[in-house]
Amino acid sequence: MFRRLSRWVLTLPVALMVAGLAGCGSGTGSGATATSAAGAGAKEVTVFAAASLTGTFTELGKVFESAHPGTTVRFNFGSSATLAQQIVQGAPADVFAAASPATMKTVTDASPAGSPASFARNKLQIAVPADNPAKVDELKDLAGPGVKVALCAEQVPCGAAAAKALGAAGLKVTPVTLEQDVKATLTKVELGEVDAALVYRTDVIASGGKVRGIAFPEADQAVNDYPIATLAEAPAGEAARQFVDLVLSQQGRDVLTKAGFEVP
Repeated sequence: MFRRLSRWVLTLPVALMVAGLAGCGSGTGSGATATSAAGAGAKEVTVFAAASLTGTFTELGKVFESAHPGTTVRFNFGSSATLAQQIVQGAPADVFAAASPATMKTVTDASPAGSPASFARNKLQIAVPADNPAKVDELKDLAGPGVKVALCAEQVPCGAAAAKALGAAGLKVTPVTLEQDVKATLTKVELGEVDAALVYRTDVIASGGKVRGIAFPEADQAVNDYPIATLAEAPAGEAARQFVDLVLSQQGRDVLTKAGFEVP
């Protein structure tokens, strides 16, 4: 793909000269084609982002589209670990926003990418149903007899954070289910299938009252930093960098903090 793009760029001056001689074209003709060579005229930006960013990035995507008429931001939300593997295996993406530096490193070690920048931090809470039938009040209650707990799988960032927090508390918790991302873990609580789960504070807020969040001190020892980077061969080029700039801007910080994230 890169070789094809290189040949296209080399022939661009000739193409522009021919277009000038023709002296005509639609409103999306030669000018838009010229800018797309650097990605500035890209009509689509593909962003792979951690599931916990669903609400905030969806909002920022609308802001970006409003500021760049004709451009669409398409998202692939999911487990950071799964998204990283998809990118490494060749999935087309312009931007990657991960829920941990470790999952970002999977991508940057395997393929060229821009320097990752940390843009947010997230902390765990205990999520329980609104009526809290198991009477969970603190972290040690998750190890109580008969308490059904959902956790993220340990290979994904929310699961790694949960393991770190439980280790800091010296607790052994046997979950009834291990989920592949934080949204699926929270859903188990919302549906009443479990008594509690360890999820991010932002996901408790996003539930809109469907669950109640319980803070616990060990969460301070398992805070996740969120890095974002453009991929070096991003088809959208400049548009991808502009989206990252939006996330890192004061406007982006305001959206993130409103959702419960901490920002650097």
